[in-house]
Amino acid sequence: MKVYTKTGDKGTTALFGGTRVPKYHIRIESYGTVDELNSYIGLIRDQQINTLYKEQLIHIQDKLFTLGAILATDPEKAVLKNGKERLNIPKISDEDVAFLENAIDQMETELPQMTHFVLPGGHTTVSFCHISRCVCRRAERLSTHLNDIEPTDVMVLKYLNRLSDYLFVLARKLTFDLQAEEVKWIPEKN
Repeated sequence: MKVYTKTGDKGTTALFGGTRVPKYHIRIESYGTVDELNSYIGLIRDQQINTLYKEQLIHIQDKLFTLGAILATDPEKAVLKNGKERLNIPKISDEDVAFLENAIDQMETELPQMTHFVLPGGHTTVSFCHISRCVCRRAERLSTHLNDIEPTDVMVLKYLNRLSDYLFVLARKLTFDLQAEEVKWIPEKN
């Protein structure tokens, strides 16, 4: 299988199921941003962090590939006329969301209570978490926009929302673990 197909040379690409759309289509923006997010999560995973977090991040990267496949599928081609699924695409489940929630809850038991917003930074690894969180929020916004145009699996939106929470708490936990400074945002008075 060749990496290049030459089928996209005129600015279109194929969705899963064969439908061709412009490369700037909101569906392409949605799953492209999920792909970008997955790459940033790989960057976090490549840092010197606890093995538990590396394992969680690998699990999350797997789910992001699933989520990308869902977003890359033309909804009209996903189901046959008899209602059966035409394409064998995995799903995001409530258990996948619960995995993130449980990880968040576990990390929070070891963290001081948050009393202010925090400024991103303090350590390179923490900054990678904050960048990932921001990319995740963009993926969520784009997927929500897509959902307004063409309804998509509600679990996609739920998973992205919870994942951004996970990435924020992971940033705080790594700040704690790495003994970096967590800088509180205290608005300057005029």
